[in-house]
Amino acid sequence: MLRREIPHHAREGRVIRVARSHLAPAPLLAGGELTPLQPLQPWSEEMQPLCYWHDEPVALLVESTPGDGWIDGRQWLGDLPASWFSLLSTALQVGAWLENHRFCGRCGEKATKLEAEFAMHCHACGHRNYPRISPCIITLVTCGEAMLLARSPRFPPGRYSTLAGFIEPGESAEEAVHREVFEEVGVHVDQLRYHQSQAWPFPHSLMFGFFAEATTRRIHIDGVEISDAAWFSPRQLPALPPPYSISRELIETHLARWRN
Repeated sequence: MLRREIPHHAREGRVIRVARSHLAPAPLLAGGELTPLQPLQPWSEEMQPLCYWHDEPVALLVESTPGDGWIDGRQWLGDLPASWFSLLSTALQVGAWLENHRFCGRCGEKATKLEAEFAMHCHACGHRNYPRISPCIITLVTCGEAMLLARSPRFPPGRYSTLAGFIEPGESAEEAVHREVFEEVGVHVDQLRYHQSQAWPFPHSLMFGFFAEATTRRIHIDGVEISDAAWFSPRQLPALPPPYSISRELIETHLARWRN
């Protein structure tokens, strides 16, 4: 299991190599099984101590020129057991932060990586930044047993999912649910119920999952973020999001309620 303690005193351990795109950890075939963890090895200055995994120290190495055969982060999360999610999402999010904050956002000078915490410090102006986390809401809108699911133009053919969007400055998560649902599909909701959250490392989101009951059923898609939306019965479903996603968790929780 993952222990969120930075092993900054360690000089060797396991390593996760991540491509500069932040979406592709390097694969390794070990003992007949695919794993993102490289073998025990000395750590170089370029590596970022990350965490402990089953009490072994793990470091992160971001590589600018990955070789062939690297596996997309979404495929990793789909192929590995759910227990790996915390390690992979941490590596991908910290990797994105390291690449995007090499220079101070205030004065432009080169930033220095601190040892005991995830922080980049600018010695020129004193500015310090930490890994960015962008809060989002993701909501399953229902009307009785029916589910309102929608398609993004970026989705694989036939896939529908729940509605999601970023929380804006000064906005609560509940306010974001009302706004995003109405903006994307023109539906008003009430009876909001928080379910759970999930880190979403593409590249640095934190998803807050909600259920909401529709007070209107007529759909008006925005035509930009949403290419299609429809009400679906539990007995006639489209292609759904992957099992590791919070979107799928919301859908499966709703389906289980109506199966019992």
